[in-house]
Amino acid sequence: MKKMREIIGWQEGRGDGIFSPGGAISNMYAMLLARYKMFPEVKEKGMSSAPRLVAFTSEHSHFSIKKGAAALGIGTESVICIKADERGKMIPSDLERRIIEAKQKGYVPFFVSATAGTTVYGAFDPLMAIADICKKHDIWMHVDGAWGGSLLMSRKHRWKLNGVERANSMTWNPHKMMAVPLQCSALLVREEGLMQSCNQMQACYLFQQDKQYDLSYDTGDKALQCGRHVDIFKLWLMWRAKGTIGFEAQIDKCLELSEYLYNKIKDREGYEMVFDGKVSLIRSNSPPLVAPVIKARMMEYGTTMVSYQPQGDKVNFFRMVISNPAATFEDIDFLIEEIERLGQDL
Repeated sequence: MKKMREIIGWQEGRGDGIFSPGGAISNMYAMLLARYKMFPEVKEKGMSSAPRLVAFTSEHSHFSIKKGAAALGIGTESVICIKADERGKMIPSDLERRIIEAKQKGYVPFFVSATAGTTVYGAFDPLMAIADICKKHDIWMHVDGAWGGSLLMSRKHRWKLNGVERANSMTWNPHKMMAVPLQCSALLVREEGLMQSCNQMQACYLFQQDKQYDLSYDTGDKALQCGRHVDIFKLWLMWRAKGTIGFEAQIDKCLELSEYLYNKIKDREGYEMVFDGKVSLIRSNSPPLVAPVIKARMMEYGTTMVSYQPQGDKVNFFRMVISNPAATFEDIDFLIEEIERLGQDL
């Protein structure tokens, strides 16, 4: 975890963190820490001791931000969705406008979740501009890099997360693009000791302070869970086997395959890009039932499986997610031809 914090850019890898069952729980941890940092009395006295808190996230963000707010008693109506541009990136000017509006209403902004790799468009929010706004208004900045955080392993692509080093916390799921087996989600925190004070219950029957070993390795009281998987072991083992250079090559290859897919279909008859730009997202230019029907046929034949969904005013389109390190250029060629074969009568 220290190495992961170094890669984020926190000085000497200092800070804290925990592995959780998935990105949704990691995001909830971040919100829990942000609330505790601003209003520590909530831990003992509950939400009645705090003013009306509000959080901010992109309209293209993951549903787990609202789910976390619901679980923590903050409420989904206290999560304000910020407008995204045509590429799916949060608009900083709208973020600041909504923060100011919330303050004028007497609410207390405490948490901003920027997304590094949105679920549908794969967009990266402008982290540097968001960090400036969070610093100006003294708000906790979280980066949900569950999907795109692994680009930090690539010297070629990590620029997409410029500004992440200014965040207070980050979610990073090695079980996505790094292909570590489920479950393996890390919540990294810049401030050391905060997780312990926020979550500890000091149960004397588990967390004895007179053990013969270094108590910093006894991480149980930092977590919400009691019994847990050793989720970090499989990441450590894979990292030892592949090395940082191996992970970098794996991630660069995924991006290369994505660009290859884009170049193959951008001018191909029967396909239409959701928007212009080198991203692995396509949709059919036919009625909205085309993608679901082709997906059903994919499942029936068992040859391929590609997700689809609508977004805003756009009808169902295919979302090509390339994260399997075994994927090849030939697989991309087959995928395109198979979509055409399965949908030729539509």
